[in-house]
Amino acid sequence: MFRNQLDGSVKLIMLSCKQASQFISASLDRPLTLRERIVLRLHLIICKYCKRFSQQLQTMRVAMTTLAQSIENDNSIEMPVALKNSITKLVDEQA
Repeated sequence: MFRNQLDGSVKLIMLSCKQASQFISASLDRPLTLRERIVLRLHLIICKYCKRFSQQLQTMRVAMTTLAQSIENDNSIEMPVALKNSITKLVDEQA
């Protein structure tokens, strides 16, 4: 009987790779709950592929943030006049 209870508990805490990848993606958008963090960490301990996926997403996030900041701080980048005029026209039409 104890074995059946244990098997049920293990199923509750073991994630599939699909579930783990969903938690990994969700963690970029919102804080995970304590339970989600625990089961994800357990999965990442045993699954090198999901761990690699998590590291890759974190690397891409850092790279995109760095790129966005460098573009925002680059004063040499200017919007073409025609594009600026078309945006201004669209904004004026909507107002």
